Amino acid sequence: MTLHTETLIIGAGPAGLTAGYLLSKEGRDVTVLERDPTYVGGISRTVNYNGYLFDIGGHRFFSKSKEVVDLWDEILPDDFIERPRLSRIFYKGRFYAYPLKAFEALRNLGLIESTACVLSYLYARARPIPEPRTFHQWVRNHFGERLFSIFFKTYTEKVWGMSCDEISADWAAQRIKGLDLGEAIRNALTRSFRRRPKSAPGAPVVKTLIESFRYPRRGPGMMWDAAAARIRARGGQVLLDRGVERLAWDAGRRLWTVEARRGDGSLETFTADNVISSAPITELASALKPAPISLFNARALRYRDFLTVALIAKSGQDFPDNWVYIHDPSVKVGRVQNFRSWSPEMIPDAGHTCLGLEYFCFEGDGLWNAPDEELVALAKREIAQIGLIDPADVVDACVVRQPKAYPVYDDAYRDHVETVRLDLETAFPTLHLVGRNGMHKYNNQDHAMMTAMLTVRNILAGRRVFDVWQVNEDAEYGEAGLSGAKEALASERLVPRRAA
Repeated sequence: MTLHTETLIIGAGPAGLTAGYLLSKEGRDVTVLERDPTYVGGISRTVNYNGYLFDIGGHRFFSKSKEVVDLWDEILPDDFIERPRLSRIFYKGRFYAYPLKAFEALRNLGLIESTACVLSYLYARARPIPEPRTFHQWVRNHFGERLFSIFFKTYTEKVWGMSCDEISADWAAQRIKGLDLGEAIRNALTRSFRRRPKSAPGAPVVKTLIESFRYPRRGPGMMWDAAAARIRARGGQVLLDRGVERLAWDAGRRLWTVEARRGDGSLETFTADNVISSAPITELASALKPAPISLFNARALRYRDFLTVALIAKSGQDFPDNWVYIHDPSVKVGRVQNFRSWSPEMIPDAGHTCLGLEYFCFEGDGLWNAPDEELVALAKREIAQIGLIDPADVVDACVVRQPKAYPVYDDAYRDHVETVRLDLETAFPTLHLVGRNGMHKYNNQDHAMMTAMLTVRNILAGRRVFDVWQVNEDAEYGEAGLSGAKEALASERLVPRRAA
């Protein structure tokens, strides 16, 4: 039996569910296919283990886009809490507040090291590397070589599993854009002398410096469970345990035939007028028929995976951080999440704490394939070395693996993505790529949602009115309506009109 839907969406993450929700609001027929047999939300899901709730990676609900914030409030109107943002850096046995507090950093580094960092920064500003191509060069220009080696190199190489000289400068420009040592020092001095820094009216907000954020009281999965429920309530379908294996395009009929396999091995077939994909580009290109000429470029794209070891401990020892960045090279863990500080409702027992130790890896490597008991033992050793909890207090643990968590920004990724994009838009005019993996762009969930919002407007218009690829890290919407969407585009340009 073949089921027909107007728009078939691959992936029930933030982008896919945003698209499905907005299309269903317009009365359009929608089917969302999700590979996971249990959860919607993708990397923004909330995992439930014996009543303990885990946020996979940590997801702040903060956006400069009014339309995104309004959509969050529309989907989940009564379940947000305001949380203080507190994070620290652990380096050589000491904790540093992040964003930095000037006198704390001075005390921890020492006068000589602090002076050397400032001199290194001044040298970098006086003699910048022209047109920096790598992450190392970009950070060196903005912070100096010495601070790069202390606060950027070790953690970044843990995350990506590659040298900072192999990582594109695009990564730094996107993730820490608007921040350099001068801005960090000004903010650090402000934080040292008053509790909350005040910004001038209309001043831009640097995302890395925000001090509070909104958060669903039981984790980000609440948002996406609610979105899926609203799609179903309007007659749409959100089907779990469906891994898409084949997408065949009939150019003459302008019709898609999509085959999805369930966990029990059975195959389901759908036809659709439009396909929205948030699946990794490598997987999408391999499933397309006829095979795209850019298949080689798609397969050249790389991803970084990670796993979380959640330690549940009976401990009165608690700390206020939402998460701690582990810059110390003596341990493998890259970041520690403190789930109670995200929301007290994540922890069902007031006498317990739950920490998530994040290990960055490649799917199939030694860490990824290690038995859960070995990973738990490693996490207990390292949490003791850091000094956050006593491993003797750990009463339970859980391991959650997340494949394709981060699209890799190596020196060739941009050319590969551009080739794939142009090829697919030409060969498959009703195929739309959205979201982090769907576009191979390290977007936060609000920007993934923006790509879906503009894609829906393109589908409703029957042509590519908006170039969703221009949505970037600093994109903002205007007050409301279609005209505001232009401000979500870095160049504020529309796609030239052509046949859809």
